[in-house]
Amino acid sequence: MLAGCISIFYLSCTQQARTATQSDAATAAPDSISPEESAADSAIQRKDTLTFAFCGDIMMGTTFPDIMLPPQDGANLLKDCSKFTLSADMALGNLEGTLCDGGRTDKKPGKYCYAFRTPVKYVKNLTDAGFDYLSMANNHANDFGQEGILSTEQALTENGIAFSGISGRREYAVVERAGYRIGVCAFGHNNYTIRHLDTVRVKDIIQRLRDTEKVDILIVSFHGGAEGRDKAHLPMGHETFLGEDRGNLRTFAHLCIDLGADIVYGHGPHVPRCMEMYKDRLIAYSLGNFCTPYGISLTGISGYAPLLEVKTTGDGTFVSGHIHSMTQVRGIGPRIDQTHAAAQLIRSLTEADIKPSHINISTSGEITRK
Repeated sequence: MLAGCISIFYLSCTQQARTATQSDAATAAPDSISPEESAADSAIQRKDTLTFAFCGDIMMGTTFPDIMLPPQDGANLLKDCSKFTLSADMALGNLEGTLCDGGRTDKKPGKYCYAFRTPVKYVKNLTDAGFDYLSMANNHANDFGQEGILSTEQALTENGIAFSGISGRREYAVVERAGYRIGVCAFGHNNYTIRHLDTVRVKDIIQRLRDTEKVDILIVSFHGGAEGRDKAHLPMGHETFLGEDRGNLRTFAHLCIDLGADIVYGHGPHVPRCMEMYKDRLIAYSLGNFCTPYGISLTGISGYAPLLEVKTTGDGTFVSGHIHSMTQVRGIGPRIDQTHAAAQLIRSLTEADIKPSHINISTSGEITRK
């Protein structure tokens, strides 16, 4: 979030969404000026390029099944990344879990089953770091059922952070920055999310952002792919994990850009993956874990925490990028890595998995067109 900018949210809900009540306020769209009025009022503020900051999974600590929380309520978790997220025109990530102080879960903790419940007050760490948008389209947003979803939505809404991704609730967000309307939508692989496997719905949402909301720049977030340190390479075709279809992510990302998306970024495998330039638009297939100090393995490349900075023109065309390499320390959060390990991993994965590749990634993380 660039200091001094004002956010205005334009939000869409599906027809299945319930009539808003005080406890379900996040389902309702606030009053907003029209796209035409917005463009007229803000045109003089426009600049030539915009900067976006992207990261992967954020789960700042949990009180379930045991209390695993960082010192000082996590106030220092995001200190190394905040200079990038605060200076960007817009900062985006994936909220892996709930912001909730109560509720019940049907999950029974085990090798492949986790439930995350982060205290509501930890939302302050996200606002202090300048996050503008968080995806809820992941396999932990429903860890504490409807109560967890409502609590998370309320916490984000009250703190000015846009979100989307739960089926039957908020389908997308539009945030105004530097005189531009920026649309964001999020897709997941679980039945309670807006699924990237449902290409008809994907097409409908992206087209509404372009045609009805008339956004200048359109960003797609997705949670998909198999999980684990041995899943860093991007396969051809569909991926399955624990018997679940996790998507054909190459086809999905290309479809989004064909439909009008300008940046597509992913998370879900818990490790970084390759990047691709497609029709002058950047795709980051996975940004891995970012701020997961407890409850998620940080061994080896699972502890790599890249922060992707992307500059675009006002119509979303890629200008340049930078992978800021960080690594995670248990209980501490992401910290700057002077060896640039995450950038070098993404560089090698891109060389191996994208042929031909249309970008260069330097050893220090600079991204340029070939």
